[in-house]
Amino acid sequence: MRMKLTAINLDCADTLALATFYTRATGMSLHERSDGDFAGIVDEQGLVIGFQRVDGYRPPTWPSQDVPPQLHLDFDVEDLDEAAARLVEWGATVPDHQPRPDLWRVVLDPAGHPFCVSAPKKRRAEADS
Repeated sequence: MRMKLTAINLDCADTLALATFYTRATGMSLHERSDGDFAGIVDEQGLVIGFQRVDGYRPPTWPSQDVPPQLHLDFDVEDLDEAAARLVEWGATVPDHQPRPDLWRVVLDPAGHPFCVSAPKKRRAEADS
């Protein structure tokens, strides 16, 4: 049996705000089924990143484990500083704690989910050698 990943869904309080943030950050399109309870973005191959409204949503408290993240997303970018600055303009925050700021940056989306922006894999491999 082989499974194909078709969607990743994140809990949040404001689905449309989070979909707008990730639309800007990724260039993906808003999913046709987006509303107040669910919103999503979709790429050319049909992969959906969905955002589902949860009453009483509590954002992760990264790097503390008081409210641990259940998952996180990773995105390759050409320029870490430029990507982090642009994401902050769109509502993200960059926490002080950064395990490897030379290779990747942890960023918190507007709902508090941690995700990483990374140098392309080839550049990461060169830095580690």
